[in-house]
Parts: sequence; structure tokens; C-alpha cells
Amino acid sequence: MPHESHTAQPPELAPKAGVEAPISSNAQITSSARGSIKSAGFTRRGFMATAMGVAGSSMLMGCGGSGTAPTPEAVADKPAPAAGAPVAEMASDAPEVTDLKFGIIALTDCSPIVIAHEKGLFKKYGINSTVSKGASWAAIRDSLSNGDIQGTHMLIGMPIASTMGLLGSPKKPMVIPWLLNRNGQAITLKADLKGKVAADPKALKPLVDAAKAAGTPMTFAMTFPPGTHAMWMRYYLAAGGINPDTDVALATVPPPQMVANMKVGKMDGYCVGEPWNARAIADEIGFTSVTTQEMWKDHPEKVCAFTQEFADENPKTVKAVLKALHEASVWLDDLANRPEQAKIVSQAAYINCPPEIILGRLLGDYDYGDGRKIKDPNYMIYSQRNCNYPQPKYCKWWLSQFRRWGMVEGAPDYEGVAKQVMRTDIYEEAMKEIGYEHAGLSNEPETLFDGVVFDPTKPEEYAKGFAINSMKG
Repeated sequence: MPHESHTAQPPELAPKAGVEAPISSNAQITSSARGSIKSAGFTRRGFMATAMGVAGSSMLMGCGGSGTAPTPEAVADKPAPAAGAPVAEMASDAPEVTDLKFGIIALTDCSPIVIAHEKGLFKKYGINSTVSKGASWAAIRDSLSNGDIQGTHMLIGMPIASTMGLLGSPKKPMVIPWLLNRNGQAITLKADLKGKVAADPKALKPLVDAAKAAGTPMTFAMTFPPGTHAMWMRYYLAAGGINPDTDVALATVPPPQMVANMKVGKMDGYCVGEPWNARAIADEIGFTSVTTQEMWKDHPEKVCAFTQEFADENPKTVKAVLKALHEASVWLDDLANRPEQAKIVSQAAYINCPPEIILGRLLGDYDYGDGRKIKDPNYMIYSQRNCNYPQPKYCKWWLSQFRRWGMVEGAPDYEGVAKQVMRTDIYEEAMKEIGYEHAGLSNEPETLFDGVVFDPTKPEEYAKGFAINSMKG
């Protein structure tokens, strides 16, 4: 399926107070220019005096000054460079690459990339952006790997799996210098299960056992095997006493296709990002069992990922992207902007879903579709609570789940992989350059909804502590 592209460039947002757009200057004299100057009869001393005079005048005029350039005589009093010495270049903060294509999947958490594009924030930091909607997470991964896109909206587990060459991913080192969002996913069950199951997955256990005994195991879907939705679905089922590898069938379905597949009876439940849980309720084909923020408050979700090769070769480009994403994320976390957000991302080029279906849960208005309605304070966030810092402990949690479910054989290199993938250095440099004070590194334990505590200093012990597992080696 071909990608859809959206290239409109509306006017830029006004710059934030205290934040200026990067200024590029890169003055240098090429060897061919030196040859032309010499043949025109300039002496080295005379040329340097004239060139520096012109440069000085240009800088004064560029800053709005009315002064005059230094005289050639004044400059000539300074010693000339040694023969063969390189001419100094002025440092530039400009991106090494300016034309970037970003991949997204049709989910509400693609919003930081879309808003940075639509509001001219990428352009503000020197990036000419294009946004391309992918058909599936596998297509997004492959497009990033082969260079068709340069940065992308991605499930946090995907760069980890690609770096390690796991679960069918060709081994391609990738990096995460930015977390796009927290919270905002859910587990949806088919409408026939209303009144039988609510938030507690233990209520599913007898239904799963009966279906398995009858030779027609229940089917649950997620969006990509090493991704967030797969891990939430696995964790949810296991917390209910259900082994996702032996007691049910697990299917991989692209996010926008979840609702259609449930509508025709191909699945009993799925885990996906919004708006596809809210859409199932609007279409009266399913209901929300539990939100992922109820399973783990402020859990990491999507990331902005790059190949390691691209990030290493283009550090200023990547930092420019992060600066634009920062401004977009702050804008998104002003709830007064969320109606506009919903309208923008609802377009066919992005999510292709009515904005009113997207908006409700963005505002924390949760109708579960089975009679439960709440005002959830832990709705999807994009900037608040140190949202964007690429915490290494989250990589270690994913690795512990890869270990738990037999996706790796033997203990993985928790520290090494986390250091390679979670690029705190890039994040910190970019934020320092715009004067943003973040909350920094956290190694605090995390507690999920089953009461089990994850200590990031003991990930292997944590992985081995689950009674329900498919561990290898």
C-alpha cells in the first residue's frame, strides 16, 4: 500500500519567549577562490585585509549596526596566517540535512510530529518536513531502515528489537532520543462480553478455559509483537492467570484495522492506541476493559526514533527535530489547544477519524461503553511530568518482558542495550541549547496494576519473578 503524504506548510507559530530560531553562518574560502584572487594580482596580506573588511561590514549591517568596516591598514597590522594554514570557519548550528520525511501511524499519539509540521515548528528550526502515513508498523520499520523516511513515530519496543535483530526485525541499530507521549492506550473487548468482564482480567479466565477446551481458543490482537500494545495485552492476560502463548491466539493487526476486524467477529479483544478504542464504543461493537494508564500510570508509549547511523552522522539535524517537538509538545499539553489538535490530526492524511471521537479521551472524558464513565486525570500527555526524557529504565523493562516471553534466549545485556538505544545525551544537549530545564534521569522503581514492583537495578530478577512466562534459557 503506498504511503500517503501531507506537505502543507501553514504559517509558523510565534517563537516562544527566550527561544530564537537557529542562525546559520558558514563563511569559508575555497581553494578555487584563492586561485582566482591570486591570479587577479592580490597579495596575501592585501586579500586578507579586504576580505576581513567586507566580512566585518556585513556582520555590522546584518545586526542592524551603522558602523564602518575596519580599514585595510588596521587589519594589515595583524600577522598573516602561516603558509598553508586553513582559513577558519564560523561554527554553524544549522541542520546537516534539511529535508526530512517523518513516518506516522494513524494514532492520536502521532500528534507531536503532525503539530510540529502543521504549525511550522520544524521549519522554524531549519527542517523542511514531510509527513508520510504508513500502512503498518512493519512498513514504518522498513522505511526507516532503508532511508525512505529519516525519523518516525514508533512503538518504544521497536527500536530495541531492531537494534538486537529480534522477532523478525533485520538487525539495524536504532536510537530513541525522545519519548513522544505517556498513557492513552486501552484494551477493548467485544460487546458480547459486557457484564461478564470489566476491569479485572481474572474474569476472562473461565471464558478462555472453556473456549480452549472446545478447540476454539479466544483471539486477542495487538499491533506489533515487540511493541507496547503487545506487552500491555500480554501483561493484562497474564495478570488474569492466562498464558498468552498457550491459552489464547494472538494476532497482529494494524491499528486502523482493529475496529473492522472486531466488527466482523475475528477477535474477542485488542489493545491499541486511541482513537480506535473510542471508535469501537461509538460503533457499538466493543467496550473498554481497562486503560493502560490504569495498568501503569505515566507509562512510556510512542517515541521519535532514528537509525543510529543517521543520528551519528547528523547530530544537529536530530537536535533540531527535538527542539521542534518540544515546542509542539508544550502546545499539546495546553488543554485549550486540544480541540484544534483533534481537528488537525483527524484529517485523512493523518488519522482519518471524526474529531469528536478523538477529542473526548484527549480531555480525559472516558466512557468505557459498559456503563462506567470517569473523568481521568491521567489522560495522554506529551510534555508534562518529564514526559520526553528517554529513560534507560524503560528499555530495561521492555527487555525484561522480551526475556519473560521467550523473545530472547538467556539474559539480555540490559545495561548495554539501554545505553545504546536510549540516547539521553542527545536529548540533554538539545534541551540545553534552548534553555529548557527537564527533571533528568530517574531510576525509581515502578509499580503496575497487579502490585508487582519493577526495580530497574534488578531487571533479570524481575523477569524471572513471574509465575506465567515463556522464558527460554
